Amino acid sequence: MGERLRGKVALITGAGKGIGREAAVLFAREGARIVAADLDGAAATETVARAEAEGGEALAVVGDVAVEADVERMIAEGARRFGGLSILYNNAGVLWKDRDRSVLETDGQWWDRVMAINLKSVFWVTKYGIPLLQRAGGGSIVMMGSVSALVGFARAQDAYTAAKGALVSLTKSLAIQFARDRIRCNIIHPGIVDTPLQAPYLTEALRREFEAGIPLGRIAHPREIASVALFLASDDSSFMTGAELVVDGGFTAG
Repeated sequence: MGERLRGKVALITGAGKGIGREAAVLFAREGARIVAADLDGAAATETVARAEAEGGEALAVVGDVAVEADVERMIAEGARRFGGLSILYNNAGVLWKDRDRSVLETDGQWWDRVMAINLKSVFWVTKYGIPLLQRAGGGSIVMMGSVSALVGFARAQDAYTAAKGALVSLTKSLAIQFARDRIRCNIIHPGIVDTPLQAPYLTEALRREFEAGIPLGRIAHPREIASVALFLASDDSSFMTGAELVVDGGFTAG
């Protein structure tokens, strides 16, 4: 096992699949104890099994990150099990291309649900998680943004885009507010990633279209985003806060 997160306790939301699962396994391999939060209890339990197979300790907590009481309970369960928290990785999110489209096409109920999962969840996680980071003498908050927060797309997903844009501002606000508590807050902007969330929409034709627009010529693997989250969670990034890291294969550089 590695040592980069030795002694740390990490809450990872959306840990049941995709980037969240990869992060849980990677963080555990580097010595962190993992609180794997997900709406899908079976998926969270599988993530725990994989983290423990790496020699780590992990706990599955089940709930809806958009519901205040669920988040408060999941954080409390993790803190009771491991004695506190030192990393908050706000990974959970939804990308519903069939329901979240242009403002002209999106129903209000879907707008609200996308906002609740992608943005309001971070409010609840930080509201209940930051006091534990303060108690621990510091820590790291990692946000999951998107290149959608940086550029516009003709294939619109306006609720998702608005939520991810708001996270940029929230990241900077938290970074400044809690710097004196030795709490850092940074945000990752992934490009297209080959996750279960994307799978229903990634036809071969659409995959080729995406790949043609990415200078590196391919879609990211979840592990590549999780590795950046590991960097931000660890002391390797100890002088970074309020920063935005773009991980998009060069897409926004074109």
